[in-house]
Order: sequence, then structure tokens, then C-alpha cells
Amino acid sequence: MERLPLLVGVTGGIGSGKSTVCAILAELGCELFEADRVARDLQLEDPEVVRGIEELFGSGVYSRDGSGRLSIDRKSIASVVFSDSIKLAALNSLIHPKVREAFIREVRRCAHQGKQILCKEAAIIFESGLEGELDRIIVVAANNGLRLERAVARGLGSREEIQKRMKAQWPQEKLIERAHYVIFNDGTIDELRSQTKQVYQSLLTLIPRE
Repeated sequence: MERLPLLVGVTGGIGSGKSTVCAILAELGCELFEADRVARDLQLEDPEVVRGIEELFGSGVYSRDGSGRLSIDRKSIASVVFSDSIKLAALNSLIHPKVREAFIREVRRCAHQGKQILCKEAAIIFESGLEGELDRIIVVAANNGLRLERAVARGLGSREEIQKRMKAQWPQEKLIERAHYVIFNDGTIDELRSQTKQVYQSLLTLIPRE
């Protein structure tokens, strides 16, 4: 009989370092489902999602290059949704059910292949009411100023745009209150790796033995 993997959510605000934590967990042997990457892919590859986005934001948010490859103006969409909660909710309702379907398929694959831990990296877990579908949740946190500098360095927008996105997200304190594990990413990569390894070892104790 196939056994479901331990389902672990990894979340945190912009610039917190959740992707780095997930990369370390993957190195340690966890399977990784990148919900935000899947959502980005859907915005280019799923005709229903493309139509819905055009209805919400206008066809001008999409363009094609000489080879016909579709691209999307994510910064333009972000500038709208992080100041318009109604359009943000509409965008989420368009994309999140399809991301959930993809996650269920990944859970089944992991169960079939006997994988022990599947980590779901997602910017919004609590906000979407998804915590009930996961066994444990890790919150990656960092000083707000440091998060801002990291996001600017990654080219995610201007300081003003990123500050607006941070304000639109749940405050870190609220995430931390609801987490099973908190990893603080205010120090060196070695310190981050050490904390992540400790959490991984704790997760292993939750896996039933044969």
C-alpha cells in the first residue's frame, strides 16, 4: 500500500529566503513543489488562465516575440494587484485551484515512488487557507530591512514597489505565530543551513517507521 509523503509547507514574505531554504531541503533529500513557479508557468501556458488574466488586466499585459513566444508583464500586474485587493483575489481564484491540482498530482507521484517528504514552497499558505492540507509548516523570517534590500537586489521592483508588496502580505509576526517551525534568515548561509538541517532532522522523526 502506498504511503503519502509528509507534506511540509515552506512560506515567508518577499525577500525572506524561503527559496534558499527549499534548495537546502532538496539537497537533504526532500522533494520540492514550487507553487509560485507553477503559478507563473500557468500564466503563460494555460489558455484558460491567459484568457482570465486578459479579462482582468487587459490584453496589453501579454506580448509575443518574433518566434511567437508569449511573455507577460508581471511588474504591471503586480503594480495593480498589490493596491487592489479585489483584483488580487480574482487573480488568486483563477490560478490557485490549478496549482492545487498540480500539487495533488505531485503528492501522488511521491507516494507512488516512495518519497518521504514533499515540501511545498508558496508565498501564501495561511492567507489561502491551505494550512489544513499540510502536515507541518515552516516559516522563513528575516529583518524587514534586510528583506527589502534582498528583494531590490534580485530586481523584484523598486524600493517603493517592494514596500507596497510587503504591506499587502501578512506581517511576519502573524506567520510566525502559526508556524510549526521558524527559520530566521538574518545571518550567514552557514547559519541558515544549520537551522534548516535541524528542522529536517525533526521532520524525519515524524515519518512512521516500517
